[in-house]
Amino acid sequence: MRRFRSAFLSLLFLMLFLVPQVGMAALNDNRPGAKPAAAITSLKATALSQTKLSGNNQLINVRWLVHKDAVEGTSKLRLVIDTKDAVRVSSKLDGANGSQLVIDINGAAVGNVNNLVDLDGKIADKVRFIKKDNTNSQVIVDLSTMIEDSDYKVFTLKSDAINNKTFRVVIDVNQVVPKVEYNFTAGLRNKVIAIDPGHGGSDPGAIGPNKLQEKTVTLAVAQKVQALLEKAGAKVLMTRKTDVDVFGPNASAVDELNARTLGANNNKADVFVSLHINAFTSPSVGGTATYYYQKSNYDILLANCIQDNLVKTGGLQDRGINAAGFYVIKKTKMPSVLAELGFISNPDEEKLLSTPQFQQKLAQGIVQGLDDFFAQAARKGGGL
Repeated sequence: MRRFRSAFLSLLFLMLFLVPQVGMAALNDNRPGAKPAAAITSLKATALSQTKLSGNNQLINVRWLVHKDAVEGTSKLRLVIDTKDAVRVSSKLDGANGSQLVIDINGAAVGNVNNLVDLDGKIADKVRFIKKDNTNSQVIVDLSTMIEDSDYKVFTLKSDAINNKTFRVVIDVNQVVPKVEYNFTAGLRNKVIAIDPGHGGSDPGAIGPNKLQEKTVTLAVAQKVQALLEKAGAKVLMTRKTDVDVFGPNASAVDELNARTLGANNNKADVFVSLHINAFTSPSVGGTATYYYQKSNYDILLANCIQDNLVKTGGLQDRGINAAGFYVIKKTKMPSVLAELGFISNPDEEKLLSTPQFQQKLAQGIVQGLDDFFAQAARKGGGL
């Protein structure tokens, strides 16, 4: 009976959204939106190759609704955009400036829809409409958390004059579950902190012009971080303590990376910090960067705190924080970052990275960054 009721509700939900004038949500807020992010992480496309596009087509209406499945307990945001005539659409997930879903609508101008519409704030925060030219437009959905390619769907529905239905672009975004609720306190004492020295064993990582290996530097810095954290009263989980493969010799890349996340997840670490050294084809490129995967409001906060203090203590070029889908920060349940401490391909930075003195500076930056993170996270008062 429960499954029948859920199926009925789902059918009702679908029917409501195929009627153009039901459930419209809009804001009279014309604040300029952020520029679309540049890095494309995935691409989907729906091409209506047999459809002739109209020259005066427009977006004419926007509406949205969140549907919760009564049986499964999952939620989905549906955003529907009505157009006068047929369009072609393509979409991509874009994470360089945060979590964004970008949909290009070819064959329809923006029209009279509001430039910005607030959404539910849990699955997606807002949707913005951008004029590309007189015949094409772009829709940017700012997501509340990062999602996978499989977590969204973009498709079109043909017009139906008999039932008074326009041509529609439909965007479905699934809520990413489960989420963890955090209640951080200030200070390092009694915190469980997972430190992941990148590479190791059969995998040397990047190698510098003077043959310094990434795995050697990451382990040395991690050991210094461990000593400082334990002195401050924290419990430290090291994914490796020596020069070994974490999963075991000849493991697949996925097995090796998964082994690094399992320890942190199973021991309910408060945060996870993965240490790496960057490399590039040009020896002049250098600097420090920190990467995060937005599972919560705290991942980007952790990245900012770590990056700021690494730059302060290490003194290398500030390459900023960036969203990324690296396995170890994506699969860990707690706030996580991957820090690229410097460029081993840069001879000057390779020399610095090889010295215990510079390694100690980096370790102090990481520990101070963690302390800053817990202080700021505590002031946020918990939550997702």
